[in-house]
Amino acid sequence: MSEYIALDSHRRYSWVDREDHSGKNRSHRLDHAPGAVRTYLSRCAPGTPVAVEATGNWYWIVEEIEQAHCEPRLVHARKAKLMMGLINKTDRLDARGLNRLQRNGTLPTVWIPPGPLRDLRELTRSRLMLTAERTRLKNRISATLAKYGIPPSERSDRFSRRGREELIQDLQRLPEQTRWVSDQLLAQLDFVSGQISQLEQRLEQLVEISESMQRLMTLPGVAEILGATIALEIGEVSRFPSAAHLASYAGTTPRVHASGGKVRYGPVRNDVNRYLKWAFAEAANSVAVNHRRHPERHVSRLYQRVRRKGHAKAVGAVARHLAESAFHVLSKQQAYRDPLLDRGCTNPG
Repeated sequence: MSEYIALDSHRRYSWVDREDHSGKNRSHRLDHAPGAVRTYLSRCAPGTPVAVEATGNWYWIVEEIEQAHCEPRLVHARKAKLMMGLINKTDRLDARGLNRLQRNGTLPTVWIPPGPLRDLRELTRSRLMLTAERTRLKNRISATLAKYGIPPSERSDRFSRRGREELIQDLQRLPEQTRWVSDQLLAQLDFVSGQISQLEQRLEQLVEISESMQRLMTLPGVAEILGATIALEIGEVSRFPSAAHLASYAGTTPRVHASGGKVRYGPVRNDVNRYLKWAFAEAANSVAVNHRRHPERHVSRLYQRVRRKGHAKAVGAVARHLAESAFHVLSKQQAYRDPLLDRGCTNPG
């Protein structure tokens, strides 16, 4: 390799470090602008490796690296910092450390999803953000009613079509300014709900033409939304060497500390795919809610067996099973097969 290039990227600029075959370094600042990275790298030999950390603005940087016919290497920032072992932190030291790892062949890289996949992911990720906003709006309105002593509705959902008339009557009992603000929040809630419906319609169209999403929908607790989320976040399942690796990436595997004959399990790491973690947790919660309706299923028995340790741990165990099953469903290109029903075991006891 004639040279290695590393970018320590920030919002307005990147610090560039270039190291040639003799180990000589050159570094300088590159201000961000449309086409700036592509123009700078156009003078490099095709296939030159360019390391860039997986920070918030890496999408457009990777695209311009590819347009310049160089090889982008997306770096796992946390692992790289630990491997560099730097006491001081500057842009120059960070970029030079990335190049040193490149030269040694130890640069911790992550998979770069193709551009079309990055675009599709915005549908499921934006829906997750909007549903969280919808929940916040509902909680705000409910808390406002509770502050003025208005009791909860006897209906299961006071924001449903049937409960809306009662909700409007309750809002009329609030003081003038509080009622006006609550009406604004309710209007915003309706607007966000409409956006969510539009997103779900686009996702349903994707599910109809995607065989991988249809296979994932055979998993217990997984329907259109979760199937699309899981498929888009996993991308190419071949990048995972085993089902356990996918389960760990999805944040369904607890930490393990085994020493002196004692084994302790801790919380899940923070550097996982939180969208996959949410999807498998939602599917596992659906299994927990309906486990009495389908006692013959493996996931129902798994939940019942682990529930004695707590609901959260039982849901986590089911989520891990679903994550590992997703690996087999996608890699073998076949529908989910229940381990118990497949063996003909139907006795719920």
